[in-house]
Amino acid sequence: MVTPEPGAPSDDLSSTEVERGKRLANAIMGFGKQQGAFVARMNRTTGIDRSAFILLKNLLHLGPSRSRALAEAVHSDPSTVSRQVATLVKDGLVERRADPEDGRASLLAVTAAGVRLLEEQRARFALSLARMVRHWEPADLDHFIELFERFLGDHQNYLPIMISECVGPTRSEGESR
Repeated sequence: MVTPEPGAPSDDLSSTEVERGKRLANAIMGFGKQQGAFVARMNRTTGIDRSAFILLKNLLHLGPSRSRALAEAVHSDPSTVSRQVATLVKDGLVERRADPEDGRASLLAVTAAGVRLLEEQRARFALSLARMVRHWEPADLDHFIELFERFLGDHQNYLPIMISECVGPTRSEGESR
């Protein structure tokens, strides 16, 4: 574990708060590792990677949008999103539509096939999770879900700050660490 340097942003936190942050970070990293194994298997069996599901989910939430807006929504580079969207278009999961406000631009929209894929995957995932936690006390599960939803909301709101606090300076081409 890396201990923050004196004068680092943790100066405003108590040692108990820092310890809780470490426990939470460990839990999230452990969950991420488990999710990574799950996602790798999903990629191999469905042929669709996690980033595609993230783009589809966000695009469905946003509604027809420009590529740049989708990139901002997923905190990604527009060129990366453009490449990923091209695959989704080729697979028939996303379509390009003329932008009614600017005929030179196009909007991206999830197709019926993309919606079906998301709904089917979400339903399978929900059933699997329900089986996993069915031995939990209903009140415990309800409380966990409530807290997890609260955590996700806070995480979403704090994400730009977290990125600036946790991501080091960007390397230039050819530079090694």
